[in-house]
Amino acid sequence: MRDLEIYIRDLESSAVSSWLASHLDDVELRDDALGDKAEKGVAYYRAHNVRINLYPGAGGKRYTSLILEGEDLPWVSDLDCARSAWRAMDTEIRCSPGDWKEGEPVEDEKWWRLDQRGEQLAVWN
Repeated sequence: MRDLEIYIRDLESSAVSSWLASHLDDVELRDDALGDKAEKGVAYYRAHNVRINLYPGAGGKRYTSLILEGEDLPWVSDLDCARSAWRAMDTEIRCSPGDWKEGEPVEDEKWWRLDQRGEQLAVWN
């Protein structure tokens, strides 16, 4: 099982469903009333089940965490997924550079930030 995680700033209610529907089949995700609670959904990619989880308020109140889990996904890395999301939603997207491991200190951790200024490694705050 693989997973990808990105953080979407100021997520518009149906933007993530529209974006995912252009890459996945049979997307079932109720995000039209995305508030403070997590939303879960499912989709398919190459006949493989994909779990979709949205967590509002992650990484600060303005970001929503999107986690995709499945045997086969349309993107190879968090950064590939973030690039696709940024092109589709035109809002700031952040993701891990991929080298952080659970339990490691995060004080100086750098994140990819994709926005109108381009792609940059930056400290979250």
